[in-house]
Amino acid sequence: MALSQSDLLRLLESLRSADGLELVRGVAERMLQELIEAEATARIGAQWNEHTETRTGFRNGHRDKTLTTAAGDLDLAIPKLRAGSFFPALLERRRRIDQALYAVIMEAYVHGVSTRSVDDLVKALGADTGISKSEVSRICQDLDGQLTAFRGRPLDHVRFPYIYLDATYCKARVEHQIVSRAVVVATGITEDGGREVLGVMVGDSETELFWTEFLRSLRERGLAGVRLVIGDHHLGLVKAIRKVMIGASYQRCRVHFLRNVFSVINKDAGEMVAATIRTIFAQPTAEAVRTQLDTVADMLGTQFPKVRQMLLEAKDDLTAFAAFPERHWKKIQSTNPLERINREIKRRTDVVQVFPNDDALLRLVTAVLFELHDEWIAFPRRYLPEGSMDQLYPAKLPQSAPALPNTPTD
Repeated sequence: MALSQSDLLRLLESLRSADGLELVRGVAERMLQELIEAEATARIGAQWNEHTETRTGFRNGHRDKTLTTAAGDLDLAIPKLRAGSFFPALLERRRRIDQALYAVIMEAYVHGVSTRSVDDLVKALGADTGISKSEVSRICQDLDGQLTAFRGRPLDHVRFPYIYLDATYCKARVEHQIVSRAVVVATGITEDGGREVLGVMVGDSETELFWTEFLRSLRERGLAGVRLVIGDHHLGLVKAIRKVMIGASYQRCRVHFLRNVFSVINKDAGEMVAATIRTIFAQPTAEAVRTQLDTVADMLGTQFPKVRQMLLEAKDDLTAFAAFPERHWKKIQSTNPLERINREIKRRTDVVQVFPNDDALLRLVTAVLFELHDEWIAFPRRYLPEGSMDQLYPAKLPQSAPALPNTPTD
């Protein structure tokens, strides 16, 4: 997109009146904006109000974006499209993650706990001559303010009928020993069908105390309206849900349950047993789901008595989803929605391998979640179908209603 004569005159005037740094900032801001508009034009095949045979889409306004540079903050406008999403290639979408990764690697390097691969990455980042502890502190301090604010932001702006909890494990040093640390992530489905990252915590995921502390922190930040908590069967998790999430049910992840089943049967029988158990979740009604579980338990009980016992003991938790709208069932039977998040966390943390402490681990994971959350907000899409969410709450309740009793709303 070429600059008009009036645009050029305004730019020339601003350059004459600005000081050196402001001059650079103004030029950079205008240059980047023009490049962004040009990329959007190339993307849809037409400029503003241009009629071409190559047009593939239409603009739909802009959204603000602040880019931090050495010349100061640049105020940019990212074009929005009526269909699909657009983000300019010249802007780094995951800037916070890269900053956090850099900070963690530097911290590991300073504390002498880096592996050979980390040493190589440190050199690739241009720090082969070393970096001081004060420099590491400065880098971390720049990040920690915004990351801490993200972890503690209020959650009372909307109700979250469904929340997902899952843990992935990373290595960190605790009291001079390398141990496995649980990174627990909570995400939620809003009452209008959108998604948000709710929280993250590092600790021992097998204790009731840990889960209670984590869930209470979400409550204290305003989390409300929870009807169902979907998670794996971590020790202490169910007790913590009963204690903190009053009125919410617990759905045991069907995928993790199958993995538990595989641990008590022969490998050769795995596919047959899994296919039989999956029929439970393919039933059309809540009553049929619960009846099918009993049927499957009896079918498998003769050859696999342990599987029968596991099914009957987990019946209420495995079939909790059936008390909710049928259109939601596939999305609330497991923690699969967190799988992509865990893969991204592992992709980033595997670079470091061993974190110097829990704070370093939490810093990098929070940065990953912050960017994913931003994507969900900037490019909103319904995770659950429109018109189905209003079945979760009686219309007479106010928007700030607390968690409701677990009554069927099919």
